[in-house]
Amino acid sequence: MAAPVFETCHVACCANRTPNVVSWSRGGIIAFGTCNSVAFYDPQERRVVTLLNGHTGRVNAVQWVHREDCAPESHLVSGGSDNRLIVWEVQNGKVSCPCKGHAGPVCAVDAIYVKDSAILVASSASDSTVRLWLSECLHTLSFGSRFMMDVSLALLPGIRVPILACGGDNSQVHLYVQSNGQLQKALSLQGHEDWVRGVAWTSLGGELLLASCSQDCLIRVWKLCAKSGTDPRTEDDHGIIRMKEDVFEVKERDVSSEFAVSLETVLAGHENWVYGVHWQPPLYKGILQQPLSLLSASMDKTMILWAPEEGSGVWVEQVRVGEVGGNTLGFYGCQMSPDGSMIVAHAFHGALHLWCKDHDKEGEWRPGVVISGHFNAVQDLSWDPDGEFLISVGSDQTTRLFTPWRKQDETWHEISRPQIHGYDMQCLAMVGRFQFVSGADEKVLRVFQAPRTFVENFANISGTSKEKLLTCSDSANLPEGASTPALGLSNKAVFQGEILALQLCDLVPKTSEERQQFSSISDQYQESYFRPLIMTGTVNLYGHGFEMFCLASDSARMVVASACKASKVEHATILLWSTSTWRQLQTLMCHTLTVTQMAFSPNSRLLLAVSRDRTWSLWRRNLPTPEKPQFSLYAHTGKDTAVHSRIIWSCDWSPDSKYFVTSSRDKKVIFRNKLFETGVVYEQFENQRSMLLVVVRSCCESCWLCVSDFHSYLLAVGLESGRILLYRWSPGQEPAEGHDWSSCGETDISQSHSLAVKRLRWRPRTGRVGRNNNNNKKDGRPRAESEIEGESSWPQLASASADFSVKIFNINKRAL
Repeated sequence: MAAPVFETCHVACCANRTPNVVSWSRGGIIAFGTCNSVAFYDPQERRVVTLLNGHTGRVNAVQWVHREDCAPESHLVSGGSDNRLIVWEVQNGKVSCPCKGHAGPVCAVDAIYVKDSAILVASSASDSTVRLWLSECLHTLSFGSRFMMDVSLALLPGIRVPILACGGDNSQVHLYVQSNGQLQKALSLQGHEDWVRGVAWTSLGGELLLASCSQDCLIRVWKLCAKSGTDPRTEDDHGIIRMKEDVFEVKERDVSSEFAVSLETVLAGHENWVYGVHWQPPLYKGILQQPLSLLSASMDKTMILWAPEEGSGVWVEQVRVGEVGGNTLGFYGCQMSPDGSMIVAHAFHGALHLWCKDHDKEGEWRPGVVISGHFNAVQDLSWDPDGEFLISVGSDQTTRLFTPWRKQDETWHEISRPQIHGYDMQCLAMVGRFQFVSGADEKVLRVFQAPRTFVENFANISGTSKEKLLTCSDSANLPEGASTPALGLSNKAVFQGEILALQLCDLVPKTSEERQQFSSISDQYQESYFRPLIMTGTVNLYGHGFEMFCLASDSARMVVASACKASKVEHATILLWSTSTWRQLQTLMCHTLTVTQMAFSPNSRLLLAVSRDRTWSLWRRNLPTPEKPQFSLYAHTGKDTAVHSRIIWSCDWSPDSKYFVTSSRDKKVIFRNKLFETGVVYEQFENQRSMLLVVVRSCCESCWLCVSDFHSYLLAVGLESGRILLYRWSPGQEPAEGHDWSSCGETDISQSHSLAVKRLRWRPRTGRVGRNNNNNKKDGRPRAESEIEGESSWPQLASASADFSVKIFNINKRAL
């Protein structure tokens, strides 16, 4: 079997902002919904193992189908905003059973195995119904104008009849049982004073325990057991107080059984809405090999681990962990590892928060490293010039930096958020090793520079020499750190004092008057850790009339080009900025609508721009003289000469600066020679379904592929469907000979994005950085790239998508 061309190196993503979207298997895999996909995350290896793509809407609920013998699960159930349920076969990632029937988004699911290993699924949706499924819909419960927030299934002890618990917005927990093939209401448990957000069953010997949590900040634990046959009493002969029992009857095949439900305890400890509860699963069937414990998560940013005391049986708080400060709105749900050594919560902004039990210090828990990523569409990304780290921006209003953590396990991690904005981010461009420009849904460009503390910490994480990083030309005058003033939202460059955070600083221009005014404000609002550092230069670049749309920088890092949204000629201009002074150099006018993307040629002599007006323009760099502008129009297409018939979305250059390529909504990718000697050569993707957007990148100079000769280029094409294709293009020696296209490979369904590919970027250097396997270890240390045979010839491709994820692929050159 041929080796695959694409090898997934890293996936950066986060959990959707819904309460029931995370589930931890007994096999140790955390499954969570991320946009329209289900991600399998291994907390031990700290990487996404695979992705399940099948939903066409956001995944709102995920649940492993737990086995009674406590063996690793083989099935998973997910529900989404596409009104569908999907039962997945975990081994092959195939859809076992798609269930359609809900008229609204599915918000909660649960599943158990019944007779003959059939899977019984319960689901709740915003159409005010709860449904039971067994390959097809068996029962439908309608709640009128009410909504059920969570559902949980279990089997009644002794008779193995399914029982369903539903918690909803009427402050009650409803119990339903199957009696003679019909789903009948058994009881409504009262006590909560606000919406019931979560319910969960667990089996304890011959009894069932049901935990329910509510917006009244309380957790109630109910006990269900077979009725002994005696009348319920509030006090027995020995003076022991008993809780009142609610009794219901179940008839199955002419056999009647009675069960009693009583309140076991009320747990009070959270200070805000409790959104999720989770029982620690037993290790073996019918045998509890570890203490009974219940985990809860709340909007007060804490998780509490509850357990009954030995002897008295009184439930008490054993562990409390959480987050202090930050912009998170609290925890939506929680899960516990099978062995009870790790707990995880997911927050409103999608972040996963992991704590691990400290085996050296009994009773103490420490935060753990866990996956992270954007919680909205990722719009743009860029490698640093040396290919050591990757920066991305997204509609979640954040800028994130990813790099391999070589001192741990050689896996990629998010180590910094250089920018947290008040507007959705749209574009960025790297300017040197530790400086970038970003644009958002505002009229201003912002320049950010890394402080010295970031460079030092980056050196420790990446294994790069700190002296080498600090002596490079673009890091000679770095500030010491960054701080947010009491009356501002932007980070300010500072020096002196203890540096506590990894963040990038916003350069602040200061005149003598501004400096005096700033000093007086600083005296009133003293920073805890930093003293301001006065710097010259501008950080906010003004000149555009509408929201920023695209950015580009030349390979010499001397010029930055920017463009904004435009519906008129005067706004569809390209502004050029000097990176040394951050002053506007020139205004380039050619297009009539928004310039969608720009690219400087690798030799920095030409600037290519494409637009919504279906045309492209090519600008040539001249020697800067008083009589001549720095860039002049070299060539362009008009409406009568345009080859593309729809919006042009993307453009790029070949690494030798001989050819440029454009892609459009008309499903065409077109190559052109910069001297127009060979005319137009194009490949039309007629057989690609639903491909309205194509994103194209050619290999950069250090990793361009010569598959069989020195006249071939490797082209990466991103589709609106989320797939990424690789094509080899070989220009002919003579125009009459034509140009050869050949398909090299494509991502499979588990590797592809679930929504449109927004950006593709080749790493500036080759080598599989960030791989995590035993073959990369030597004497307990990570092996150098030169020590691994063939590693240095693997290019890496980074992709950003509307599905909230950033992916890094290794391209197997030998499989091309």
